Amino acid sequence: MGRTRSLLSAFAVTTLALALAGCGAGGDGGGGSSASAPAAAPSSAPAAEAPAVTKDDALAAQVPAAVSADGKIVFGADASYPPNEFTDTDGSTIIGMDVDLGTAVAQKLGLQAEFENSAFSGIIPGIEGAKYELGMSSFSINDDRVQTVDMVSYFTAGTSLAVKAGNPDGIRADDLCGKAVGVQAGTTQVEDLAARNSQCTTAGKAPISVSELQAQTDVTLALTANRVQAMLADSPVVAYAAKTTEGAVEAVGEPYDTAPYGVVLAKNQGDFGKAIQGAIQSLMDDGTYGKILEKWNVQGGAIPTSELRTQ
Repeated sequence: MGRTRSLLSAFAVTTLALALAGCGAGGDGGGGSSASAPAAAPSSAPAAEAPAVTKDDALAAQVPAAVSADGKIVFGADASYPPNEFTDTDGSTIIGMDVDLGTAVAQKLGLQAEFENSAFSGIIPGIEGAKYELGMSSFSINDDRVQTVDMVSYFTAGTSLAVKAGNPDGIRADDLCGKAVGVQAGTTQVEDLAARNSQCTTAGKAPISVSELQAQTDVTLALTANRVQAMLADSPVVAYAAKTTEGAVEAVGEPYDTAPYGVVLAKNQGDFGKAIQGAIQSLMDDGTYGKILEKWNVQGGAIPTSELRTQ
């Protein structure tokens, strides 16, 4: 399903969140660092640098003057979702696949990229309120979302199930009834678990004990700290967690419900969407896109063509 993040606002943090109060869950939707900054990932950016990008004058001419006037594009991102977007070991610099790709898009349009940390639920309202010019935070493209914003595809991902190493509880994605499962609030994994819980109830089985946390890094921490038995997250996120937790986490089964990620922009902005789509496609065609995905070891989510969705 991609970060398969849903349209739903972030749910209230559960009792588990109280136990993790010191772990930096969530943010307030404001710019810069969140009120409680997301925890940094276990390791910082890979050694490889993102390739340099040359401005495309024709694409740059399609950017609205209201966007280009200050020489930059302001992106909203929830920096708690490694390796897509997260904070470096300094706790403030936002890095990740989405950041490198968004930076390359801005450079292709002759602009600088500025990423502001936000609670996920605040990004689309921030775009609609002109606080952010783009949202790039592992948003999945779906029919409901494109009713309110436009989206430009650039990646694809599915949902993966992660458990403690060795899967000591014998957990399977097709039977989570009675299990304690962690998930980031506001994602479609939340909706997935709600649907599964309904099936558990119908079958007369124990419900899933769902723990929603505002930051994915805290969900991963809950799993490694034995506060939940499993977690659901996007496939590149689970793969990264398995790689950076020194073998404490492993994926079970194959990803499911695959869907594209999209850059989010407000509607009614002339050719801005076409400029973003053209920039991404140009990066795909010249090899920059592939190098960025390779840098973050997420090549499996590559797509050959970028598309603009307006409805």
